[in-house]
Parts: sequence; C-alpha cells; structure tokens
Amino acid sequence: MRYQITGKQIDIGNALQVHVKDELGNVVNKYAERPTDANVIFSKSAHEYVCEATVHLSTGLTAQAKAHATEIYAAFDGCSEKMEKQLRRYKRRLKDHHKDRAEPVELFGASSYILAQEANVEEQEPETLQPVIVAEMETKIPSLSVGEAVMQMELTGAPVLVFRNEGKDSLNVVYRRDDGNVGWIDPQT
Repeated sequence: MRYQITGKQIDIGNALQVHVKDELGNVVNKYAERPTDANVIFSKSAHEYVCEATVHLSTGLTAQAKAHATEIYAAFDGCSEKMEKQLRRYKRRLKDHHKDRAEPVELFGASSYILAQEANVEEQEPETLQPVIVAEMETKIPSLSVGEAVMQMELTGAPVLVFRNEGKDSLNVVYRRDDGNVGWIDPQT
C-alpha cells in the first residue's frame, strides 16, 4: 500500500509518519483485503490538530475519516478509530450479502461544476437565470449496485452519491435525508 502523509503548514516528523504507517497499516490490513493507497493530511484549526485520512480499496470503494484533538497523535488515533469502524462495517456488509466484488468498480467520466452563490439573495429578481460557473472539473461516476452505493456514500461521509446502477444501466442518486434515512432516486427509462 502506498502512503502519502502530509501536513498543511505544519511539519510532520519521521516518528509521526512511522506511527501513521504502522497503525493505519494494521487497521486497513485487518479489514480490507487489497488496499491500494492511503492519503493522510494533518492540519491545524485554531488550537486543535485535524487529521483527515482517505483509503482507496482495490474494489474501487473509498473510505474517509476525520478527527480533531489538541494533540497531533490523538487526532490521528481518533481518525484511525473512525476508519477502523467504517472498514469493519464494510467487511460485515460484504459478509452479510454473501458476495464479494470480483472485478473493480467501473468508472465513467463526467463534468463537475461549481456554481457561484448570488451576492444579493434578497427578494430581487435575478438579471439572468444562467448561473456563473466558478470551476469546471472532471469527475468519475462509479458503476455500483444500490447497496454498494449506499455503502460508498456512508464510507465517504458524503450527503449525496450519483452512480450508474448496474442492474438497470441508468444513472441513479442516493442521498442522506433530514430524518436520517437514505433516499434513492431511480428515474424511469
């Protein structure tokens, strides 16, 4: 597994890098069969250290965790515990469904846009209905089953996931509802 351990405007020493590789390696190897790479970023927010970890699995799924603490090692340990919990749930779901994905998740290219927020959001009529595009990027849309899409959304902590439904070969959306449940949009073809 490849590790990328970086700090945003803070120096990451060799001792911390070795600790991260050992601990995260133990957690990931315990629950994931073939991890490909891990990205760990340390930063400082006011008086707290923030640790964000992302682990990519060979199945195409991604697990993310984030933790805050006043000590940098405690921030990583909290992040590691969250990652372990997510990977344990992922492995349990795979066992519960009695299926293991034999091939990696197929990804399709798509465009992703960031739209500018209106400066005057008061009761005025906008001059045009065309929004201002701030950024345009390439993104990937995975080909998953609905269960895998929900699992991926929970692993990454994202509120919404757009995916290509393997069963129907159409674009679908799963999202976290305000009541805590998961919504699924399956358009009619």
